[in-house]
Amino acid sequence: MAAVVVAEEQLGPVHSGRLQVGRLEIDVVVVPDRSGVKLTVERDARITVTVPAGLDTARLIAVVRSRRRWIYDKLDERTEEAALRPDKEFVTGEGFHYLGRSYRLKIVDETPVPVGLVRGRLLLRRDCLDHAQDDLITWYRRRGNVWLPARAEPWAQRMRAPFQNISVRRLGYRWGSCNREGGVNIHWAAMQLPAKLIDYVLVHELAHLHKRDHSPEFWSLVGRALPDYRERRDQLDQFGALLWLPEPVSSSK
Repeated sequence: MAAVVVAEEQLGPVHSGRLQVGRLEIDVVVVPDRSGVKLTVERDARITVTVPAGLDTARLIAVVRSRRRWIYDKLDERTEEAALRPDKEFVTGEGFHYLGRSYRLKIVDETPVPVGLVRGRLLLRRDCLDHAQDDLITWYRRRGNVWLPARAEPWAQRMRAPFQNISVRRLGYRWGSCNREGGVNIHWAAMQLPAKLIDYVLVHELAHLHKRDHSPEFWSLVGRALPDYRERRDQLDQFGALLWLPEPVSSSK
């Protein structure tokens, strides 16, 4: 994201960059095939807006101003969520979620890999403690790269989505993303969720392979696959706010 601040007084089409509206700093992303304006308050309290190409800057500013109450309410929610998010210690007895279930960590002297799940215990090798966070994230990613493709394929067939592959990555504060080539990216932290909520994340991204926006047509696709998607979406907001999601400590993707 370019760190270009666009003054409110600037006229003409919106460009990707940063827009200052009063006290609000908003990251603007221009997507040519969008049909409307989408405002999002990310889980790290960043405000982003996705807009169609050619949208007038004055029009975008008017939309932001009309949604200010909603934006500030969401910012308050994100602050409360951040206070609830757990800090984890890499000590025997600490709990880490995997597919919705909490597993107790056990520090051991010998194990073939830095992190492993053995007989209901999550094992961490003692000589890996200095980089335990990255090793555990790598374990989630490897598990996801095995588990997620088989989970996604039936949904893709049901939705007739042009699905090609899944990559488990660090995605900041997004659960997932996709590209025009049929690739789906899922955040490694999603592997902490119960399977039914991971299904919602998958269906959401697979629907985006048909519709890039969040139009009524998009939600209709989601609803046909998951009639209870609203309930799952609410559960995701609640469960997701309590998951372990540390700040990155390395540059790995």
